[in-house]
Amino acid sequence: MLPDLTDLLSDAHVVALPMRVRFRGITTREALVLRGPQGWTEFSPFVEYADTEAAAWLRATIDFGWTEHVPAAQSVPVNATVPAVAPGAVEGLLARYPGCTTAKVKVAEPGTTVEDDVARVAEVRRVMGADAAVRIDANGLWSLDEAVVALERLAPFDLQYAEQPCRTVDELAELRRRIAGLGVRIAADESVRKASDPLAVARAGAADVLVVKAQPLGGVTAARRVIADAGLPCVVSSALDTSVGLGMGAFLAAAAMTPGYAAGLGTAAMFLGDVTSDPVLPTNGRIGVRRVDVSPTLLARFAASPERTAWWRARAERVHALLAADVTA
Repeated sequence: MLPDLTDLLSDAHVVALPMRVRFRGITTREALVLRGPQGWTEFSPFVEYADTEAAAWLRATIDFGWTEHVPAAQSVPVNATVPAVAPGAVEGLLARYPGCTTAKVKVAEPGTTVEDDVARVAEVRRVMGADAAVRIDANGLWSLDEAVVALERLAPFDLQYAEQPCRTVDELAELRRRIAGLGVRIAADESVRKASDPLAVARAGAADVLVVKAQPLGGVTAARRVIADAGLPCVVSSALDTSVGLGMGAFLAAAAMTPGYAAGLGTAAMFLGDVTSDPVLPTNGRIGVRRVDVSPTLLARFAASPERTAWWRARAERVHALLAADVTA
């Protein structure tokens, strides 16, 4: 069901949330949160995404706000997230994720070296101990040859998997062949999230694990179909959502994620503010599966500028028009 544009934006708010440290190249995360018949929902495609790519995100907004989703569990385990920081900052960052026994570590940050990545991962392993699960995420920034060298250096830290080490599906498939003896599994994120065919990775044998995100895949309902069809272990992760969007991800993780993995949904700990007075933060390594109510006070405190608010509303209008044209085609 596609709601009328007036209904969609009747109670919509654009926020700009400051982040504790730079992550994914940004220090402020903008998002549009709005209320549907089932509760608060979120539209937050990254600003550089074209309207055609943002269309899936608006489908997710509508799916969560206009569809009843019954929680399949009360809580789900989540990982800690370690940005590309110096080793000395690692212990303090991990302290924001109480009880988490899995960490995802950013690597391949522009301006850093493999030696920097090794030092960061080594410190995470030291702080969390030998029994913790440690993942790395390169966001597709290594070439094939760079990925081989980096994973040879990082494999001794007993990685759970390496997320999107290279950009293309063909590169991921070749990388799996080249590092077959290292014992490092490959996870695909951007190759699923940004693809017109999210199952192409599985069919090409390019990954051992799929990382899925609710908004880019069109919402909880659509993402559950992708996970069911993939035939691979799946981890549900955040797209730097507010707590409203993290609630959407938690419903998906509870319903469809592979047992034994931690979801990447503890990212509210990376923000200095949120849209709710009860943010989705890890407790004993888990987050609750629940819909989030926003705080009018916090919506006002973190309101985006009038110019940015107008930009987001215009973007939502354009993307809504794309969905309306698709429905009537």
